[in-house]
Amino acid sequence: MTTPEKDLWDKISNFRLDDPDASFTFSARLARENGWTKEYTNRVIEEYRKFIFLCCVSKSPVTPSDSVDQAWHLHLTYTKSYWIDFCRDTLQREIHHNPTKGGGAERKKFNNSYSDLHVIYNEVFGSIPPEDIWQDNKTRFTQINFQRVSIDNYWLIKKPSLLAQKLLKVSFVVVAIFISIQASDNSIPFPVIVIILIIIALITAFRKGGGNGNSNSGCTTSSCSGDSCNSGGSSHGDSGCGSGCIGCSGCGGCGGD
Repeated sequence: MTTPEKDLWDKISNFRLDDPDASFTFSARLARENGWTKEYTNRVIEEYRKFIFLCCVSKSPVTPSDSVDQAWHLHLTYTKSYWIDFCRDTLQREIHHNPTKGGGAERKKFNNSYSDLHVIYNEVFGSIPPEDIWQDNKTRFTQINFQRVSIDNYWLIKKPSLLAQKLLKVSFVVVAIFISIQASDNSIPFPVIVIILIIIALITAFRKGGGNGNSNSGCTTSSCSGDSCNSGGSSHGDSGCGSGCIGCSGCGGCGGD
């Protein structure tokens, strides 16, 4: 790092996200909304700091992991902390997070900028990003089918693996054939057949509920302010990979010469 970059990193590292006077802090909210442990949440926050730093020093666009993106999203809701205390007073530039326009070209752009971030991260911090926070590209851009769910009203059940799902399909077919054969011989009471079919229908419904995660959703950002940008990396709200604000996002890159 150059001396100015080191000074900036020190400012970002020392920036306080948790209000000491709050009974429900930023990190506690982030952990609760995502079902994370305190330890994992603190690690994500540290990676969020690194991502913002890379937004400031990188000449090319960079894209966060989903976990880091969740920290970013939440910080944006603390408007005074984000825009005044963080962007204006600490970073001295604005880091924008704009909804994506979508499309194949945008998806390719974000995939490339996510790959680039891993390289830049290693160059700047001297280590590869932790894999449990910075997933591989395939995971990052396919497992993005999220919905806001109240756990007070719904149970969350982990979907089986792809192999288990295939076995379930085969089992459903075998059970259906068996029931048909037995029903034709009148060896199974009709109410029992109805109950079995209802159970199969419910299992199928649960299995379909999660979706395949192939929607192209995301957000995009620019991290430029005034004359601080160079021509190497501008993405003023013109990139993304689908609809919504979950999935691929990034910042334009405003590193100096």
